[in-house]
Amino acid sequence: MAVEMVALKNGPFQLTGDIGDLCLNDRDGNAYDLSGKPKVYLCRCGASSMKPFCDGQHAKIGFEADESAG
Repeated sequence: MAVEMVALKNGPFQLTGDIGDLCLNDRDGNAYDLSGKPKVYLCRCGASSMKPFCDGQHAKIGFEADESAG
């Protein structure tokens, strides 16, 4: 199954699918271990203390996103 990314309303990007096959690296080129994870959430608001992953800060800061994909 391919990896699917969905922008959740006023929240993070949700990635589902074959996450273990996804290559996600930090700025130094170190890979994040995503093996065994059915889904991950990537921060869109910029306030997470676990970047690039979401820690729920978007709800606390009142993040509002433009949901248009086109």
